[in-house]
Amino acid sequence: MRIYRGYRHPELARPCALTIGNFDGVHRGHQAMLALLRSEAQHRDLPVRVMTFEPHPREYFAPATAPARVSTLRDKLTELERCAVDEVVVLPFKAALASQSADSFITDILVKALQVRYVLVGDDFRFGAKRAGDYAMLDAAGSALGFDVARMNSYEVHGLRVSSSAVREALGQGRMDDVAALLGRPYSVSGHVVHGAKLGRQLGASAGGPDDGFRTLNVRFSHRRPAAGGIFVVQVHGLTPQPAPGVASLGVRPSLDPSDANAGQVLLETHVLDWPISLGSEGGYGKLVRVDLLHKLHDELKYDGLHALTQGIAKDCMDARAWFSSRHGQTRRQTTRDRI
Repeated sequence: MRIYRGYRHPELARPCALTIGNFDGVHRGHQAMLALLRSEAQHRDLPVRVMTFEPHPREYFAPATAPARVSTLRDKLTELERCAVDEVVVLPFKAALASQSADSFITDILVKALQVRYVLVGDDFRFGAKRAGDYAMLDAAGSALGFDVARMNSYEVHGLRVSSSAVREALGQGRMDDVAALLGRPYSVSGHVVHGAKLGRQLGASAGGPDDGFRTLNVRFSHRRPAAGGIFVVQVHGLTPQPAPGVASLGVRPSLDPSDANAGQVLLETHVLDWPISLGSEGGYGKLVRVDLLHKLHDELKYDGLHALTQGIAKDCMDARAWFSSRHGQTRRQTTRDRI
């Protein structure tokens, strides 16, 4: 998959099948739309192209009330590639794009720059300055300018409309099984492991923790308001041949000293329950990992001192091990029933 920042690239000036949207989370509704787009593109012998925006338009217009982010741009692009998208055009949402008229968006971007032959949009699609453009306008322009336009209605699972809003709500309430049903996969955050405050190494025997402390893999979440937050049972991909079980905190770490340089930054800190020997003492810095958030234990808590923090983390680790043990037991019982 090829990724383009902006639309002014000579390689993009060739006929394509296009869909447009924010695709936050790339949920099952998005996946159904991309499957339809891919089918139509194959029939027309066209590449599958997606146009998306960064930041989210509502973050530009009203950052204080913009929706929380389900996925980072990295994770969104990863999921779009899994859906067999050929090209992604990431448009920086700034003043120029925000003020562009709907007519200009069609003629200058869709027709001249991207040479669309087929455009698929959602049932609530709006575009152009003051959201003046809608499906009817786009359809009329397609008839006049020589491209097909189609609209896809809402996608439902068990009577529930699948949307980024529904995913955000489920994440905010910690309903991770519902999130997985809406996404068609476990909710995950990926990124390169970075240096943190190294507080975990201090939580050793002197603070009542294990001798080697509670070392963590730290991954930045590049938006100030993630849709999920709290303490989770997780599994980590990218460290060992099999997913590594762990417990993770996603948030701003309220127990951190406010004077610390990392205070206020959204970070995913993951403690692997059985630390891989292959990582050594360096903690996997620079590795690209994916962390699946499987079950929420509780919201972030502020602890009074290292001893209380150590006890809290130890309990979280114990609860995570119990959750994995319970899941393993359910799997074994199901396998036994299947054999019978």
